Amino acid sequence: MIIMALDYGERRIGAAVCDELEIAAHPLPNVERDGTEWRQIKDLAQERGVDRIVVGLPLRMDGTEGRQARKVRGFVKQLRRELPDVSVEMVDERLTSAQAHSALTQMGAGSRRRRRAVDSMVAQLILRRYMG
Repeated sequence: MIIMALDYGERRIGAAVCDELEIAAHPLPNVERDGTEWRQIKDLAQERGVDRIVVGLPLRMDGTEGRQARKVRGFVKQLRRELPDVSVEMVDERLTSAQAHSALTQMGAGSRRRRRAVDSMVAQLILRRYMG
């Protein structure tokens, strides 16, 4: 099964995909929130033969949902309408942004590179968490 993960953000949506054996998660180009995001997501899903999409749900540390989680739920609702033949699930994404920033810092990435890479890295972490 081909699974794609999305990290919903205000400016861009990070994306990653696994291989057919569900062993490795690979980053995809970020989806820019410029009015063409649905077309971009559909194209990525179609090009990769995606069977399932997992979207990171940003829960608070106590497990409750805030404003951003409600936005993600709205995004997922629209995603299910846009891609009715693809299964869509949500995954707890707590601490993935901190993990991604830490990893990129340890790799020596400057702040500009971190900003560009963090979204797809978070999507990779969401996908790895989902795959177990």
